[in-house]
Amino acid sequence: MHINILGFAIPLFVGLILTEYVISKKKGLPYFNLHSSIANISIGIAERLADVFVAGIFYYVYDTVQKNYGLFNINSGVFVWILLFLATDFIWYWYHRLGHEINIFWMAHIVHHQSEDYNLTVSARITVFQAILRHGFWLILPLLGFNAGMITIILLVHGLYPFFIHTRLIGKLGILEYILVTPSHHRVHHASNEKYLDKNYGDVLIIWDKLFGTFQKEEEAPVYGLTKPLNTYSFLWQHFHFFIEIGLAVKHTRGFTKKLKVLFGKPEKVDPSLRKKAEEIFSIRQSQVTIDKPLNKYVVWQMIVLLISLSVFILFEQYTSVKIKVAFSLVTILTLINCGAIMEQKRWVFYMEYIRLAVLLYLPFYSTSYWQMKTALIIFVLCIIISYYNTLQKNYYRYVLK
Repeated sequence: MHINILGFAIPLFVGLILTEYVISKKKGLPYFNLHSSIANISIGIAERLADVFVAGIFYYVYDTVQKNYGLFNINSGVFVWILLFLATDFIWYWYHRLGHEINIFWMAHIVHHQSEDYNLTVSARITVFQAILRHGFWLILPLLGFNAGMITIILLVHGLYPFFIHTRLIGKLGILEYILVTPSHHRVHHASNEKYLDKNYGDVLIIWDKLFGTFQKEEEAPVYGLTKPLNTYSFLWQHFHFFIEIGLAVKHTRGFTKKLKVLFGKPEKVDPSLRKKAEEIFSIRQSQVTIDKPLNKYVVWQMIVLLISLSVFILFEQYTSVKIKVAFSLVTILTLINCGAIMEQKRWVFYMEYIRLAVLLYLPFYSTSYWQMKTALIIFVLCIIISYYNTLQKNYYRYVLK
């Protein structure tokens, strides 16, 4: 039996996050807000799930591009691996830098910077949009002539390093500060202090920032998060608020050329009042009340089940049919939306449970030959729910809205 060993990465990373949490607690350091950590991990779950679908696609794309359009046919060797690593890190620097300097790219990357906490869970805040976008930048590698197998391996290795620099427990690292992107360097990058804005874009090597004038040492204590805090744990709003803000900016801008300038302009040029307009349109009501409440146990258990399920799903994903993959993905996304809504204390979460239940009822009968049984079962369950609607709703709200 062949399994996808990447499934083991989830329990490994969760174990490291829990270790950081325990150490922080023992030292009395307020580095974790559990609501924020759940929001961070939720976004990471969605990205890992999407990777099941897109990883194979991009391997095929890289292979096709290299074989048909590659400038060279580069064979494996020690020097070649070093060259590939440097090229990957260099491309990352520019992908990352442009992700901060151009609105259409910032739409994908902004989610990574929303957390006002800074710990290992922040490394999980990678959206599906960001994952696809950076794969697009890495198309340069097969065009140069590196083969798909080499690119896949180097991206896996290269992608591990950033996880370990999202921490406040590690101070400065002496001589390594001159060569590598250290936790100290990356804390600067995530800070919203004026002197720290748009600095330290490197992923593994800090040399690119020093070469291109974007390096800044950690001096004053960083203040984390966006310059204009989002103040929400909503899974959907965290992903799409800036898309909507840019959409409003484009809508209110006259002339095709000027509209393009909005899309490709700098994020700091976007009218900050558009955030409020977007919130009014979608009836987003931010409240600090839930932040002070204990994290709902229902949310915690849902996240535990999701993490275990996702790990098993990735391990055996090659033995899973497309229909099951799609159904599992849909249930997972609905659950992530559910968790965010509970943390936001949204009353519509009760109706979200109906939708999730309907999908779950379909799971055992994924074959289309059982459509009559599926329909009858769902109608039966819905009839019971409708019969006890008021009682169910009252007890549900009592449990999750507290």
